[in-house]
Amino acid sequence: MSRFARFAWAVLSYELAVVAWGAYVRATGSGGGCGRHWPLCDGVIVPRSPGIAMVIELSHRLSSAGALLLSVVLVVWALRAHSPGHPARRAAVATLALMFSEALIGALLVLLELVAFDASLRRALSVSLHLVNTFVLLASTALTAWWSSGGARLRLRGQGRVAWMFALSLGALLLVGASGAVNALGDTLFPSTSLSAGLTEDFAPGAQLFVRLRAFHPLLAAATAAIIVVTLRLAREVRPTRAVRVLAGTTTALVVSQVAIGILNVIALAPIGLQLAHLVVADALWIALVLTAAAAFANAPSVTPLPIDPADPSPKPADGVPST
Repeated sequence: MSRFARFAWAVLSYELAVVAWGAYVRATGSGGGCGRHWPLCDGVIVPRSPGIAMVIELSHRLSSAGALLLSVVLVVWALRAHSPGHPARRAAVATLALMFSEALIGALLVLLELVAFDASLRRALSVSLHLVNTFVLLASTALTAWWSSGGARLRLRGQGRVAWMFALSLGALLLVGASGAVNALGDTLFPSTSLSAGLTEDFAPGAQLFVRLRAFHPLLAAATAAIIVVTLRLAREVRPTRAVRVLAGTTTALVVSQVAIGILNVIALAPIGLQLAHLVVADALWIALVLTAAAAFANAPSVTPLPIDPADPSPKPADGVPST
């Protein structure tokens, strides 16, 4: 593995840590710790007497700035390490662009005061958009590292049902991730005193939007887990390479872990530690699924010869392979 590839994997790990710390900011209600100021904190560069909320928020901003600087280095190094047309170069550029949009979304959340204990519909939409952007950012960084480590280019044409199933799985995981972000925000803003009380609140007439949405996230998560498991089984059958088998096995283990943590999270009434674990495993699951798809799409579709019809001896294309 080249030095650049190791650096790209390190950047991905750092991004995961920044995302987890951002979730801690939300879970502790510290998003408004610096007031309605960005990029300054409470109108100054270094606050003199910061409170705990300000320290948490400011540390997240500093760690995010570090991620942005690492993304700049990632792009410059990728352009030097790889020849024109290499997919790692494009993925690195996408990482930097998505990092800028990540910073923009974070700035708007602060400037529009969609932080701390705001429970508006605008905040629900904003945190969903933030989550989707974060997922795509992690995907681009992971692919930068993957392709720099020797991963083959994608071959999307002719992949047939494998491509459709991965597209469905990735789309469903984006959706369940966005709903999970809103669900976690609801747990922070409207905590339940007990499991039975929480279920009663979720289905009560006139319940607040964040509370009502808590009942749908587990159902959506269960359906998404089933779709992913079916997709991974199909990938192992039709693309039985070592990379696909290993990544599919890892992804399956992460699916099981995520479902288990989700159940514990509900039973334990969403303590901050479990919320962070749930998010980190969700991020790891997303990355593993993206890399599994990359490994599967790096292989040309296999052609299975079909019986020749005596009345029409011309060969027929196999399923998923375009005819010429």
